[in-house]
Amino acid sequence: LNKLNYKNKMVKLTPELIQQCIQHINPVRDRELVMRGFKIPVIENMGATMDQFDTLDLTDNDIRRLDGFPLLKRVKCLLLSSNRIVRISDTVPESLPSLESVYLTNNQIGELHDLDVFAKLKRLEYLSMIQNPVSNMDHYRLYVIHKIPQLRVLDFRRIRQGEREASRKLFKSRSGKELMKEV
Repeated sequence: LNKLNYKNKMVKLTPELIQQCIQHINPVRDRELVMRGFKIPVIENMGATMDQFDTLDLTDNDIRRLDGFPLLKRVKCLLLSSNRIVRISDTVPESLPSLESVYLTNNQIGELHDLDVFAKLKRLEYLSMIQNPVSNMDHYRLYVIHKIPQLRVLDFRRIRQGEREASRKLFKSRSGKELMKEV
């Protein structure tokens, strides 16, 4: 696919573009569809993938909302770093029930409650929110650990048992309960 034709233009994610994108077996032996760097503004027409991929790479686009997925049972990994995502749809867990890894590094997610939707992804073990405003908030890491107990790695750092205990202790306390109300 000749990216020169798409340089600095916003590109609609059409079934034709999806068919033209690189498809390969990645280093972890997953089938991956690479839709990287097209300045795509909206996730759409993903039914054209016919649920044949384990990993969807939408890195370096102009996506603002994480939504627009039909039911894709096979997808285990979403790569969405370097977009402009501010909102995560409540439909993500229903549309992508097998998600194990979500990489949202360098986006614009700003509030702790924006991450609550990930609690419904029962298989989610890896999450990256580095370089999002939310990752600089007080108690961010402990909040995420509390909300997504099955998570093993957050922001490329393994979650330690001590952090799980600190999270449990914080959110059982009065100040933790107040924090949950504020969120």
